[in-house]
This record gives sequence, structure tokens and C-alpha cells, in this order.
Amino acid sequence: MTPNFTIAGDPKLTCSCGCGMLPQQGFMDKMQKLREAFGKPMKVNSAARCPTYNAKVSATRSLTGPHTTGRAIDFECSHQDADLLLELSYTMNLGITGRGINQKGSARFLHFDDLPNAPGQPRPHLWSY
Repeated sequence: MTPNFTIAGDPKLTCSCGCGMLPQQGFMDKMQKLREAFGKPMKVNSAARCPTYNAKVSATRSLTGPHTTGRAIDFECSHQDADLLLELSYTMNLGITGRGINQKGSARFLHFDDLPNAPGQPRPHLWSY
């Protein structure tokens, strides 16, 4: 995929059901630029999800959603790292249009996607979990 995001090093890049779905390369190229600016490893919690798997694990229980497009990713991060990643996602002009924030409990992460503005998925958009 990219120098810092490989299937061997980041098994959560592929759909966890085993179907083999991967994120789109262009999206991962953007995440590589974000990683280079961040300057340290970014642990992938979730990336590509097929519709069936998404319906199983998504809070919306939907067959659709950002992860089903191959253009969304969740990174495990918290505190200052989350603040810096969020800031970089705005200032780098990478085309990131969706940002989700979960900074409570033990499963802290940031979601990023680059989806276009669409009915039911307005962009740019920021939400919390």
C-alpha cells in the first residue's frame, strides 16, 4: 500500500471478515502524507469493510458507510497525539472531509475519510462517538 502502511504490518487495513477488501490506493497515499507529517507510527484500528461486515460492526448496522467505500480509516490515538493528528488533517489540505472523534474510555481513536458531499453524508463533517 505505502511505505508506512502495509498489509503485513497493518492487518486491520483489510476487511476483518476475510473477504480481502482493501482501502483505495489514492486514499492510502493521503494517509501516508499524514503519517510523514505526524512523524511517528499510526496504529490502524479499522479501514476497509465490506458491506456485510460493516453491518455487523458499525454503530449504524448499515450496509453502507464510509468504511465500505475503501476511503475511510480509524487510527488508535489519544491525548496530544489525537490533537496533533486532527490539526494536521485540517492544515495539510489532503482532501479529508470526514472526521470522527472518540476520546473516551479505552478505545480512543480518530476516524478520517475523504468522501464527497452527498445526501445523508454531508461534507465536510465532524462528529463524536
